[in-house]
Amino acid sequence: MRLEHILATTDAPAVDIPAFDAAPFVARRQALLRRMAEAGSGVAVIPTGGERVRNRDAHFPFRFDSYFYYLTGFTEPDAVLVLVAGESPRSILFCLPKDESREIWDGYRHGPEAARQTFAMDEAYALDALDDKLPELMAGRDAVWFSLGHDAAWDARLNGWLNAVRGLVRTGVTAPGTVRDVRVPLDEMRLVKDASELATMRRAAAISCRAHARAMRFTRPGVREFQVEAELLHEFRMGGAQSPAYGSIVATGANACVLHYRADSAVCRGGDLLLIDAGCEVDGYASDITRTFPVNGRFSGPQRDCYELVLAAQAAAFAATAPGRHWNEPHDAAVQVLAQGFIDFGLLQGSLDGVVESKAYGRFYMHRTGHWLGLDVHDAGDYKLGGEWRALVPGMVLTIEPGLYIRAADDIDGRFHDIGIRIEDDALVTADGHENLTLAAPKSVADIEALMRR
Repeated sequence: MRLEHILATTDAPAVDIPAFDAAPFVARRQALLRRMAEAGSGVAVIPTGGERVRNRDAHFPFRFDSYFYYLTGFTEPDAVLVLVAGESPRSILFCLPKDESREIWDGYRHGPEAARQTFAMDEAYALDALDDKLPELMAGRDAVWFSLGHDAAWDARLNGWLNAVRGLVRTGVTAPGTVRDVRVPLDEMRLVKDASELATMRRAAAISCRAHARAMRFTRPGVREFQVEAELLHEFRMGGAQSPAYGSIVATGANACVLHYRADSAVCRGGDLLLIDAGCEVDGYASDITRTFPVNGRFSGPQRDCYELVLAAQAAAFAATAPGRHWNEPHDAAVQVLAQGFIDFGLLQGSLDGVVESKAYGRFYMHRTGHWLGLDVHDAGDYKLGGEWRALVPGMVLTIEPGLYIRAADDIDGRFHDIGIRIEDDALVTADGHENLTLAAPKSVADIEALMRR
């Protein structure tokens, strides 16, 4: 092979990585400060995590706390954001100091001064100043906003700061009388994505769609699940994603009936289906796609029937995804279609109403039809308000993921044994309905079979 040809076929694709923009993070901090001020004067304390040892002196890859990142854009470990609400609202970052010796080993650190400028903070200090500064910032405030109960070590530090302020009571200083859960307003804020978040989520979705198409092109009888996973990971990183958003599910044959199965060494065999539930994470934001397809590139009759049933259930769920519709309506719509299909296939007996009311369909469809999506795969936000399913509003992002899982059993027609199918897409609620962010991942029977023929 000529060198020119080798170079031509190994060039990396161009990847457009947007420059960091602090403006969306500033806007979110200001929005939270306004919500805090409505309840009086207060101080919010939002830490990110530190590095964790994997074994001996090796660490797990660091991933920032989602709440902290949502408000800062800061990706270094061992940092704390403090927001002071009231007459002079302030955003204060505490982070690791500049340290040339550690930067030689671990890479660049912003340090307080560069962090203050880059991330548009009002003030920034070295992390070791936190214990001295916090009691001063809490003194005279009505409340502390904190994720109480999330981390015992941070709970203890908070109690220490509060006790330090209480110790000054004879000098006329008052301590905060209330600890409020800062996750409550943040969860509501995170439910509705801003333009910056949606741009990032579209990037993640596009990369993941390409990864699923790559996996379909690669799959053939004889390959192993972990080899298919390797194709996904390759496309994620080549596209600019920092990591998978979660452990990829690559499940062939009967393994597809295990909901949280992780890619292992099973051989993909002709005549079986392969279920892939995988998505990448870009700048903290997740994508989440599931596709199911035949290892040999062609659906058998029962496989096609089951696949078309799940596809119809997903279409019904998408039709129920729009502003003003309630969270549970897509799930209810999918259940109606699936339950009728199970009756038609002879897998269940009785009327549609009876099968739905008794939840008999749960033998073959045992999970919900979706979840919120964003900085976390199962993202922040309540699904009910005041005991009622909440209404969808523009800017919410959710998954639509019906499925069916028919394990081998004596009372099940053998043609359906070990068929596991899930089809999942990421839906953005828009002003006039919804947008399927992951539509580019091949999904119809015709598109999948055509792609695998190529």
